[in-house]
Amino acid sequence: MPAAAAPIPSAQIDFGGTMRTYRVHLPAGGAPSGLVVNLHAAGSTGADQAALTHYDAVADAYGFAVVYPDGIDYSWADGRGASVPDRQGVDDVGFISTLVDRLVAENGIPRGRVYATGLSAGGFMANRLACDRADLFAAIAPVAGTLGTNVGCSPSRPVSVLASYGTADPIVPFNGGPMTGRGGGSTVVSGPAMVDRWRQINGCPAPSDEVLPATGDGTETHRIASDGCAAGASVVFMRVDGGGHTWPGVPEILPVQDVGAASRAFDASDASAQFFASHGR
Repeated sequence: MPAAAAPIPSAQIDFGGTMRTYRVHLPAGGAPSGLVVNLHAAGSTGADQAALTHYDAVADAYGFAVVYPDGIDYSWADGRGASVPDRQGVDDVGFISTLVDRLVAENGIPRGRVYATGLSAGGFMANRLACDRADLFAAIAPVAGTLGTNVGCSPSRPVSVLASYGTADPIVPFNGGPMTGRGGGSTVVSGPAMVDRWRQINGCPAPSDEVLPATGDGTETHRIASDGCAAGASVVFMRVDGGGHTWPGVPEILPVQDVGAASRAFDASDASAQFFASHGR
């Protein structure tokens, strides 16, 4: 588990008879312009995710509220069957959707400007939310997480996607296949196949490919973008050649030999917030 983050005030919500916890940060002055659900990796907490991604400050710059829910047993029921909450039948799609409804109602947040991002298991969960609740989430930005091959995805409407995957990820295989996480084994969709699926779902044109300026970190980042998809959606693939199981743009808190190289060519937090700001409904 990552090092403990600085305490952030925690709140609770009763969902299905279980008290679930979360941390929320609101911008100063006036109603937020949107809501970002930021989902932690397996073995982490919402506080850890807040510290890793520095999303409070990023959200402030865009006028967003940001919420960091806590998964049961430090993970999510993302449908792969590879976590304790999945095996217990926990409804995390329902929990997060209920939490979003509460925060939108309490803070006057526009319903067409709700977004999700997350790392690893949190990235898998962000994809699951877009598949199951496209009516609620206008855009997602998963990092190092796709979907289980056993998880269906038939969203009710287009969802914009900014997906960041490293080709040398030692934990979630870039080319898909079997993986073993904290909660057990699963078989996952590859990064390219996940992006292709979203392009197909959203009716996107062929993408353009831009190489970001090198930063000397041993990686090369391609921004492979399809704009002008159905209903104004976009699908952008940040392919980090040589990149590992990391959150781009921030110092890695785990050993490089365990998670691989982190890209400094872009900041996944700022990039996702910028993407969200231009992809509301």
